[in-house]
Amino acid sequence: MYLQNVTFNIDTQAEVEFLSWMKSQHIPEIMATGLPTNFKVLKLLTEVHNGGATYSFQYAFETKQHYDIYEAIHFDELIAKVDARYRGKYVFFASLLQEIDA
Repeated sequence: MYLQNVTFNIDTQAEVEFLSWMKSQHIPEIMATGLPTNFKVLKLLTEVHNGGATYSFQYAFETKQHYDIYEAIHFDELIAKVDARYRGKYVFFASLLQEIDA
């Protein structure tokens, strides 16, 4: 399994609305692509005091091919929607993780 981890640090003044919008709009759009099989939303608790709150959104893909298709076709468009709504209020980075059997 492959996990795309997208970490956002959002300005605390926008945090509540951001999280609500992510849950009601952004995540459903990602899942509607049919490529991720599930997702998790996590909040970073060991936060550095920088005026923001940090959230990790993790999307599971059964195969690298499913991830590659999502990345090539959907990722930029969906991140552009976040940027249009929260420009100047967030920073983010995305990474790809592979699950390893213990």
